[in-house]
Amino acid sequence: MKYIFVVNGRFDKAHILPDLEAQLAGRDISYTTYVTKGIGDGTRYVRIHCEFHPGEEVCFVACGGSGTVNEVATGIFGAGPEKSFAILAYGTTNDFTKCWPERCFTSLQDLLEGEEKQVDLIRCNDDFALNVANIGFDAMVAYRANEFIELGRGNPYGRSVLAGMLGSRFNRVKIWVDGEKISSCLTMLCTVANGRCCGGEFYCAPRARVDDGLMEVCLIRSLPLLLFLTILPLYRSGRHLDSKRCMRHMVYRRAKKVVVESPTMIFVSLDGEITAGTHLEFEILEGAVKLRLPRLREEAAQ
Repeated sequence: MKYIFVVNGRFDKAHILPDLEAQLAGRDISYTTYVTKGIGDGTRYVRIHCEFHPGEEVCFVACGGSGTVNEVATGIFGAGPEKSFAILAYGTTNDFTKCWPERCFTSLQDLLEGEEKQVDLIRCNDDFALNVANIGFDAMVAYRANEFIELGRGNPYGRSVLAGMLGSRFNRVKIWVDGEKISSCLTMLCTVANGRCCGGEFYCAPRARVDDGLMEVCLIRSLPLLLFLTILPLYRSGRHLDSKRCMRHMVYRRAKKVVVESPTMIFVSLDGEITAGTHLEFEILEGAVKLRLPRLREEAAQ
């Protein structure tokens, strides 16, 4: 097995490579490292490597946050069973790893002693999301968080919630879930999830499983600000699906296909990376990529 460590090359991630090299020192494994040059470069690199080495058994290790993980997973999609990916979590939120709280995603040793499993992938038009796709309020939060990260501001997601409250609570979108129209009025947000958490602390899809061939869809109708603030703690902690008070203002479904239409361009966040469109089609790709999970923590394995 060969390992290729795809390292986020953004200016605020300069600490990753020295930390990785310290973990690699003295290890008898076949590996190379690649530092990305910008947004999308990780996907391009992984795809080109797979194209030129079709039979090689290789695990691409995403060393960064959600964006790096997304790029690596997207890159190996369709490349064949010899290709897998893994995660060394150096991100701000590391949302996808929260599906496995019993495993440590910061230890190279745990990764090398791990196990592989097939996980699902969400296709959105010509792009992909491994963890969560957000529309409306959540997408605005991700958009502004990226701006704050670029500026080097602390607590970027917490700062961005206010921007979302003020600027993206009323979205005129139409949404169909497996052919059923679920939006009949203004929408505050809609999440289409494979994983459970987004923004580091919002457990938008607490019942999600990454290998069940289904997307978790949660729509929240547009609400007065004070009412939204009362249900926000429940949404953040993942208790909203069990709250009758919350569900009066929400629609929850599991689905294989979701269609979103908007009369104007609307942001969509795919694992924190922002794109936009007026017609979005989401579909679940069951078992689309192979993930190498770290070994179980000793207390969880007992």
